Amino acid sequence: MTALASQAPEDDRTTTAVPRPAARRSSPGRIGLVAAGAVVAAVLLAALVPDLLAPQDPLEIDLSASFAPPGAEHVFGTDQSGRDVFSRVVHGARQSLVIGIGATAIGLAGALALGLIGGLGGRWADGAVTRVIEVLYAFPGMLLALILIAVYGNSAATQMVAVGLATMPGYARMVRGQLLVVRGSAYVEAARALGHPPLRILVRTILPNAFRPLTVLVTLGVGQAIVWAAALGFLGMGVQPPTAEWGAMLNAGRNYIQQAWWMDFFPGITIVLFTLSLTVLGRRIQRATDAGALR
Repeated sequence: MTALASQAPEDDRTTTAVPRPAARRSSPGRIGLVAAGAVVAAVLLAALVPDLLAPQDPLEIDLSASFAPPGAEHVFGTDQSGRDVFSRVVHGARQSLVIGIGATAIGLAGALALGLIGGLGGRWADGAVTRVIEVLYAFPGMLLALILIAVYGNSAATQMVAVGLATMPGYARMVRGQLLVVRGSAYVEAARALGHPPLRILVRTILPNAFRPLTVLVTLGVGQAIVWAAALGFLGMGVQPPTAEWGAMLNAGRNYIQQAWWMDFFPGITIVLFTLSLTVLGRRIQRATDAGALR
């Protein structure tokens, strides 16, 4: 009994110490989520009111300050024309975000049309939509974007259409698959057994459950579209200089990478951080959505 009594406090200490490592493991996730939210909020603020963060004109030329390194006067340095890189990054957020959101909207709109036809149109419609998606998948997305830009010229609108069409097949396959899964689920069969009208089942049961993953696709798709648009801009097929746009800035800085590394570094790191932050928020929304669906 004495031995058991002496072991009891040790067992109590072991029991109370268990939650602490879990709390430590969860704190980095919360910190990452807060950091991602801060980055996204900063980019949105830059897109909405760029003059609040960078009052200097992004197109103002000062040849006497060309290739000035990052410092107190120019936080991100200057480019070959003496333009402030920080101001150009801030003012470029609006153009890049508009392209990303527009391309995602075009891709999702086409995906919804194909997905609805394939998922709800019957056997023959599903077969036709599947063949269309396979053809679009087989055609390289970047090549399609380059062809459209070569035909219709370099502009933000062309970039949005090109990137939207390039990303549409992946979204369409996901929407179609989700509709097929929901259409054959037990709760849809139960609604039919209860005598609910087909239109009511479609609007109140099938579509809300099938489109739930789209909330995640929006956040992930915008980041993906911005990366695609930046890649086109880097190749010189996007918005042309001197417009302040992240891809165009990468294209302008690649010729001076050895003497002015900051011209490519700061737009590039902004794209990486913003895309990564959108991915973190998208995954968090996905987990919350899945948890709500389970309940």
